[in-house]
Amino acid sequence: MTNCLFCRIAKREIPASIVYEDERVLAFNDINPQAPTHVLVIPKRHVATLSDLTIEDDAMIGELARRAAAIAQERGIAASGFRTVFNTNRDAGQTVFHVHLHLLGGRHLDWPPG
Repeated sequence: MTNCLFCRIAKREIPASIVYEDERVLAFNDINPQAPTHVLVIPKRHVATLSDLTIEDDAMIGELARRAAAIAQERGIAASGFRTVFNTNRDAGQTVFHVHLHLLGGRHLDWPPG
């Protein structure tokens, strides 16, 4: 998708502070962090929302979750706790329509959120 912000980041058309990359996944620091650690973990393949996933995407979602946990471990926030969030569609706060997982941590996170 040519106008997707995250597709353009994955293609290096727009700069980002990249934390991790492999052939399927890209992780980068959020430009408007809501916690000391706020990393976005995305699939390189464009899927607009969780509602658009198919059974073939199960492994991809698992990869995003595993990568978020690994980054939390690397950042030293795994033991104290971290939050992973998928915002899906506008009312949930999704502003970029490319599936992405928010990894938040490094401070106390209240519940319920928002």
